[in-house]
Amino acid sequence: MTATAPFADRLVADIAATLPGSTAIFRRHNVDFCCGGKIPLAQSATEVGANLPDLVAELEALTPPAKEIPVEPDALIDLILERYHDTHRREMPELIQLAQRVERVHGAHPKAPNGLGELLTTMMPELLMHMQKEEQILFPMMKEGGHPMIGHPITMMRHEHDDHGEHLQHLLRLTDNLTIPAGACGSWRALYGGVEKLRTDLMEHIHLENNILFPHFGA
Repeated sequence: MTATAPFADRLVADIAATLPGSTAIFRRHNVDFCCGGKIPLAQSATEVGANLPDLVAELEALTPPAKEIPVEPDALIDLILERYHDTHRREMPELIQLAQRVERVHGAHPKAPNGLGELLTTMMPELLMHMQKEEQILFPMMKEGGHPMIGHPITMMRHEHDDHGEHLQHLLRLTDNLTIPAGACGSWRALYGGVEKLRTDLMEHIHLENNILFPHFGA
């Protein structure tokens, strides 16, 4: 079995539906993950003249190995920046595009997630601003050992985390708890796979900060 076999033998539509970020790669290489996604990646790559090893390498880069949660604050901050901040920035634009496409094509379907693109478009700048405040203000204070006034920015971050949680509840309502309807196209399945990952990542991100990082500083 070759090194590319795990992805090469999988259906394109299956990869798109289960690996957030893969649809952006497929679009760059002209691989059809929607209507023509019911064939193995290797076959699709051959049909469009894409380089299979390059495709597989890009897909594998989307699935970094899990890392042990560190206890020490500086290491935990580094993990949050790499695993969650960078991931949110990379994946949310693609989710917005997918949501807009599904709503545009399938908006008349009774299970269409109408309003999801607008919600994600609202969430993204709020999340970007939240992360920027952590990166520029809170995390540097923490890496310097804390500050007598550190409780104020931590309280602000907790309130914003609550807002993110409300957005996630709204997201579930718009998608019928991420229930994929029968006969859904590849884009729709990829969208819900990506939204589920966003939900999981954001919940884990908030958990690490609220329950592990912030208590180090008495907040």
